[in-house]
Amino acid sequence: MLVAVLFGTFAVSLMLGVPVAISLALASMVYLLLEGIDLSVVPQFMYAGMDSFVLLCIPGFVLAGNLMNGGGITDQIVRFSSAVLGHIRGGLGLANVGGSMIFAGISGTAVSETASIGAVMIPAMKKAGYSGGFAAALTASASTVGPIIPPSVPMIIVGTLTGLSVGRMFMAGAIPGILMGLGMMLTCYIIARRRNYPKGKWAGFAEIFRSGKAAFWAILMTAIILYGIVGGIFTPTEASIVASIYAFLVGMFIYKGFTLRDLPRILLNSAIGSGALILLVGFANLFGWILTSEQIPQAIAAYMLSLTENKYLIILMVNALLLIVGTFMETIAALIILFPPLLAVATAVGIDPIHFAMIAVINLMLGLTTPPVGICLFVAGNIARVPLGTVAREVVPFLLCNIIVLMLVSFIPAISLWLPSMMFD
Repeated sequence: MLVAVLFGTFAVSLMLGVPVAISLALASMVYLLLEGIDLSVVPQFMYAGMDSFVLLCIPGFVLAGNLMNGGGITDQIVRFSSAVLGHIRGGLGLANVGGSMIFAGISGTAVSETASIGAVMIPAMKKAGYSGGFAAALTASASTVGPIIPPSVPMIIVGTLTGLSVGRMFMAGAIPGILMGLGMMLTCYIIARRRNYPKGKWAGFAEIFRSGKAAFWAILMTAIILYGIVGGIFTPTEASIVASIYAFLVGMFIYKGFTLRDLPRILLNSAIGSGALILLVGFANLFGWILTSEQIPQAIAAYMLSLTENKYLIILMVNALLLIVGTFMETIAALIILFPPLLAVATAVGIDPIHFAMIAVINLMLGLTTPPVGICLFVAGNIARVPLGTVAREVVPFLLCNIIVLMLVSFIPAISLWLPSMMFD
């Protein structure tokens, strides 16, 4: 009965538009009060959830992303992508996806990528003759590669929960992320030809060289992070600090996009964003402890294994569950609550933990663009000033494309496991 109250309070809070972190807190508090449990457990389990060295990656990468974005890196990335791809039919759309793939190496989060890239590309695409719904849907879909191509905040959370190697997961996401980007480019090109969307003029090799030189510093940042982690030079947490220092130096002295006077604003925005994520982790850990005490994860695992022990059917069931959950629940909260029990099911039927982590993260990223809720659809729709229903209709081809990539990653483990094995083994 109390479990029903727990989930009921959580669901009602979400439907009322209460932030996910507060919804988790409200549901947990109601349960604890009805159960008669001392509320002193609240700060205990919140602190236990947040007390992780790996979680220090989050404020580091958030700050690095804000510094690079404030330094004008988004404009440079878009300029480079447009120079390379703008002369093809639907070139601005292709540049949108290409820019997101490059920006993924900085942000690590989908929503921030939607806002950053979308603020530049959506108005430009509308001005060039693309429909607002198409521009918004493409931007939202392309942003989902952000947490898959390393670095990735969701993968950091998974590493915190399970002890899996964050470096291995970073490497495991590279090929799936590239496949998603290429698939969306192909989809965009096909739609652009059918709708006769415009193509720009060939910019010339000189412009490609100039814009590539400007975007080089963003690409180099990703290379430094990955080489440092894979080469054992520094841990993922140390990598986030290196990235922040690098972003400060590049943004201040190379791009000259901000001054010392702008730093307090950037630091404050980074602190607010990081604090919200860490608070969400704390409340989700409390919620997860309640579920564990009620043996909900064990019940889910037992039920799934009672239905079948076939590895491929389990993968299909997990994909269906996470795609649905991802449409209405924030990614980090969903990972904290669902990933441990589902990982137990996966390992029981012989699925590699790193492979399963990729399946889970990709699923939840697609949920961000899955109607009717998909938060990235809201963000992109607001920028484009078009109704959510219009964006939802336009996103279907890109969503189907990404689901195909998800199926390939799910049933061909080598796509996600080959690169980690080459780098680490």
